[in-house]
Amino acid sequence: QVQLVESGGGLVQPGGSLRLSCVASTTIFSFYTMGWYRQAPGKQRDLVAAIASGGSTNYADSAKGRFTISRDNAKNTVYLHMNNLKLEDTALYYCKADGGWSHYWGQGTQVTVSS
Repeated sequence: QVQLVESGGGLVQPGGSLRLSCVASTTIFSFYTMGWYRQAPGKQRDLVAAIASGGSTNYADSAKGRFTISRDNAKNTVYLHMNNLKLEDTALYYCKADGGWSHYWGQGTQVTVSS
């Protein structure tokens, strides 16, 4: 089993920035594709950004140019740097580890963008 622990969520004003972190318990972290998803009340859980073991990244259109996903394999950690936050970014953000053969989810961290 892979345990994922997210942190860094909170309340931020529109236009502000936030960095989310997700620490994984696995010893083979470097082989996993890692992703950030978000889910607002009454909405589907959608991909925000993903980063493969080789470092290639994918972003939702809403995140391009504002969010950056990165990973530090030495720390078993994936990050989501969120800039120029908007009201519509408010959601519960989940970390996901995808090994192809299996996937794991964190508990989520709340991001609230409000004036």
